[in-house]
Amino acid sequence: MSRRRGTAVTTNAALFGELLRHFREGALLTQEALAKAIPCDRSLVARVEAGTRVPQEPFAKKCDEVLRTGGALARLWGRVDWYPQVEHPDWFERRARMDAEAVALRAYQTHVVPGLLQTPEYAAALFARRLPRVDDVEERVRARLSRQQRFYAEGGPYYFAVLDETCLRHVVGGQDVMREQCAHLLRAGKLPNIRIQVVPLTRSDIDRPDTSLSLIRLPDGHEWVYSESLDRGHFTDDPAVFLAHSHTYDVLRADALSAPESAALISDVMEGYEHHEPARTERGHLDQEQLQRRQRRGLRRNQPRILRRRPRP
Repeated sequence: MSRRRGTAVTTNAALFGELLRHFREGALLTQEALAKAIPCDRSLVARVEAGTRVPQEPFAKKCDEVLRTGGALARLWGRVDWYPQVEHPDWFERRARMDAEAVALRAYQTHVVPGLLQTPEYAAALFARRLPRVDDVEERVRARLSRQQRFYAEGGPYYFAVLDETCLRHVVGGQDVMREQCAHLLRAGKLPNIRIQVVPLTRSDIDRPDTSLSLIRLPDGHEWVYSESLDRGHFTDDPAVFLAHSHTYDVLRADALSAPESAALISDVMEGYEHHEPARTERGHLDQEQLQRRQRRGLRRNQPRILRRRPRP
């Protein structure tokens, strides 16, 4: 849904953002104050109000609670079709349909954050690596985010995600994108139906699957194993294959860090992204100072020595 103002188009996200700003300013709160009360990053509030970030249902409900709106934002969130007419790549369409029906999903990811947990900026940075046209990137991001909504909504299906620590360390889109991605993982992990665990790099004894995979349970009880190669999805519902991967996954979850321990690790990684740039700048200043000192010493060494007569006593 969109509304035209002359030649301009107001999106659903922009309308929601305008209403949020109206309630926030009516409560005499700054964006930073609202963010602290939720809690979340101020940048998230700013993006939602600007209409550049689609809010999640828990965010809308928390804003209602803080701003005392009587549930207006949550009701609006529930009535809006945030991602109308999205198109998935042909090879992924089947998996997208399963995500729309699944009652439980268990996933393991090796190198990047899984799509159901990605921020818009992180997803855009990933797609930009392969797609040259901005329009294609934006369409893929919308399609990816459309799969997330039912998992973030109240009563959403169970989603258990085990991430190799590489997913957190592999920089996608820069330090700011990674910092927000880590913050998003922490927020998502607090939802009652989502659990996020991390397999630390220091634990070489843990038996990790060779590739990312998903174990999907549909409403009729049918269970599928899904994995990917380059631009291709692979499905199998062979009970023996599913059982073998399910056992491997359960052992992996048991050996991984617990959800609270994983949240602590994610917080540490996020803090590293917050201080990475200043640290590098300070190190650059130190390197420059040391270089200048060496140059000065070199100049002194290269200067001709002038012999001076010392007066004899």
